[in-house]
Amino acid sequence: YPFPITHSQLPMNTEQKTTTTLSTSTDERLRFLQQIPIFQEIENQNFLPQLAAHLKEETFPADRTVFNKGEEGNLLYILLDGRVQVHIENFPLIQLETGAYFGEMALFDSNVRSASVTTLSECKCLILTRQQIHQAIKENPAIAINMIRVLVSRVRKLNRLFGASEDLFYFMLKEK
Repeated sequence: YPFPITHSQLPMNTEQKTTTTLSTSTDERLRFLQQIPIFQEIENQNFLPQLAAHLKEETFPADRTVFNKGEEGNLLYILLDGRVQVHIENFPLIQLETGAYFGEMALFDSNVRSASVTTLSECKCLILTRQQIHQAIKENPAIAINMIRVLVSRVRKLNRLFGASEDLFYFMLKEK
């Protein structure tokens, strides 16, 4: 079964991270996962308990890079606690808080990371591998629909952000 994460699937740049801990009980993880929008509407009642039992947990100190733009991406991170900033170089894109997830784009298109993620506070994350998320979607297609909803919401926010930036740019040109 694809749920256990092997050591070779964990990120390589571990000098910035603390060691993986298993401080959150399986029951706590299950209750947490049940509140995450991507895991709602799941018909298989055995799926989430199995997933909760096999997820790895990683703690990152404040002001640490979780991953950088351009790195290979094999993992999806779910914020169990804390806040992160998604950014491209020094340009902030979005802040994510407890219950949000990040890193999903590289899992689906097998491309490198499109942005960097840095912790704003100490963060505790649950980690899913590409294999785990693909298996989860095969068994529970509602997960894919829910992830698409979140991705669309993020794209709409970015469109508003860049649209506003473009409007401001043209306004400033007219003022000159």
